[in-house]
Amino acid sequence: MTLNRNSVELLAPAGTWEAFIAAIDSGADAVYLGGKHFNMRVHRNDFNFDDETLKKVVETAHGRGVKIYVTLNNLISPEEIPLLEKYLHTLGEIKPDAILVQDFAVVNLIRKMNLDIPIHASVMMNTHNFEAVEVLKKFGITRVVVGREMSLKEVSLLKERTGIEIEYFMHGDMCVAESGQCIHSGVVFGQSGNRGRCLKPCRWAYKLIDENTGEILNDTSHKLALNDMCMYRNIPDLIQAGVYSFKIEGRMRPPEFIRRIVSTYRRAIDAYIADPTGYEIDREDWKDLYENRVREFTTTFAFNPPTVKDFGLTGEREPRFFSKPVAEPDFDDSTAKEIFDSEREIKNSGKKPGLTVRVSSVESAKAAVKNGADTIRIGGEVFRPLKSWKIDDFKAVEKFAHAAGVKVILNTPRTTSDKDLSEISELAGRLKDVKFDGISVGNIGALNLAKKIFDLPIYADLSFNLFNEVAADFLKSLGVVKGVASQELSFSQLRTLVENSEMPIEVIVHGSIESMICDHDFVKLYAPGFDKFATPEFYDRRYALEDTAGEIHSLRIDNFGRQHIYFGKDLCLLPYVEKFFGADSLRIEAQDYSPEVVGLATKIYKSAIDGKDFSSDFEELKKISPRKFGCGVYRFRQSRNSAENL
Repeated sequence: MTLNRNSVELLAPAGTWEAFIAAIDSGADAVYLGGKHFNMRVHRNDFNFDDETLKKVVETAHGRGVKIYVTLNNLISPEEIPLLEKYLHTLGEIKPDAILVQDFAVVNLIRKMNLDIPIHASVMMNTHNFEAVEVLKKFGITRVVVGREMSLKEVSLLKERTGIEIEYFMHGDMCVAESGQCIHSGVVFGQSGNRGRCLKPCRWAYKLIDENTGEILNDTSHKLALNDMCMYRNIPDLIQAGVYSFKIEGRMRPPEFIRRIVSTYRRAIDAYIADPTGYEIDREDWKDLYENRVREFTTTFAFNPPTVKDFGLTGEREPRFFSKPVAEPDFDDSTAKEIFDSEREIKNSGKKPGLTVRVSSVESAKAAVKNGADTIRIGGEVFRPLKSWKIDDFKAVEKFAHAAGVKVILNTPRTTSDKDLSEISELAGRLKDVKFDGISVGNIGALNLAKKIFDLPIYADLSFNLFNEVAADFLKSLGVVKGVASQELSFSQLRTLVENSEMPIEVIVHGSIESMICDHDFVKLYAPGFDKFATPEFYDRRYALEDTAGEIHSLRIDNFGRQHIYFGKDLCLLPYVEKFFGADSLRIEAQDYSPEVVGLATKIYKSAIDGKDFSSDFEELKKISPRKFGCGVYRFRQSRNSAENL
């Protein structure tokens, strides 16, 4: 197909009217922006657009042949649902060209309200595979903002296989964690990055240490502070990969910044389309772009995995630090205790909740079964130096668990590339004679595949970020039998979800909790003396990141090569566990625990559910657990909303 001006869309950000005008004056084909109620940039009240101004924006843009995409790409809490419905009605009348969505509640409501609003899948949906796109297309989603960890080769294959429009972040601020899989800000500060209020703990300084000895392996630096994306020098690569929409990040940027960036990219895109073989990078434009950079530049995963040079280690070019490290609250935090004392419990049908334990080895599975687990979760990610689950392991666990009357759920990875899904398909064929009681999936693509290849009940795991009953209803309509509540929900918000959801909800009450999941190889980046050929055993060491508040964040490398950063303290809701008895099941995240810890934790929570004394066992658990205990998000009465006046 011959390239023309309509082959590529230059998509600009705007947070104010002046920035919007600067974007369209500078040649943007489309502008994305947020309303006052729901979007991912809500730190300042003088940014974003009220309903009347939004209507004016759409009219002005359409009068000049420019498209408008409204960002509605945050997670929606239960109390926000009525306002969301009202806002969707308003957008239906204003008629933007599309809305960007993360929460499946929005997709569900658009369908139920019969609204004619085109939908784009936000990068926060963390889309990495063909199966996910297949599902999204069925619900009217016409464009996907792909996961930022995907290379251009992977993007090109996704485009080729699905035909869906691809939007790609090609300039601006970048997250180090997988989109939607960072809950650090939401848990520690009550201000969720998935809800537009990220306080950027990835920009803090950290030391890399040996977790077992405390030895400092790499001194304090901003190890997670990824540089700004810049694909200016790679515009031909983007176009030839099949990327349609070139997205510039920066809805909080001033008009002059928007004007310079948009006009620079406009000239380059037009020059390439006019003469692809004769195209050359404009040296003056590049010089201007480079000299006015905020952070240094990177192309992240577009061509190769990032190196040390792709991080702002010194922090010197960091424009703003939104927060500083703090000590995480203990499990018996006075504020959390006050909140739980004042809150009523989740309504209970009279049925005791089941006890689920997620484990990482055959020995841990046996420990959970022997000490009272009702359900165990096996498979999926395993953290080195532990070995991946073997077929014989699955068979052995299923045999002894079922002999004890315990259910066995097969886990799949939280994040799945097409390669990972292919391996799950292979596994299914080899486990036909293993009688699992269900399969747990971590994303919409894995869910779609599981329906095709397994004749098993499907569970939606915690990476779905289940925040409200409308999203739960959507998952139920896809065949999900149980979901796991988001770990960023305060207790009152969690209670509303559990009580209003027709789908059973599992709640995590204890265990080691990931604050971020990353595709960056921090061992390769920062471990001294590492060589992928000479010292592969480095991946089997236990590393941690120590922040300047003294919190030790365990760093775990899984069998898929992804790296998991943990909170400094493990979640422990034992003092308040009766408040959660209205949930369908309570869960212990024990994948980073030894069999001894797994067994004792299981015994204690089973005793709590059965009304038995556990005090002496609990004192022992505190001694042998790998980390101190904390209360997670439950020291906040509410995960702060993105909607005004809520």
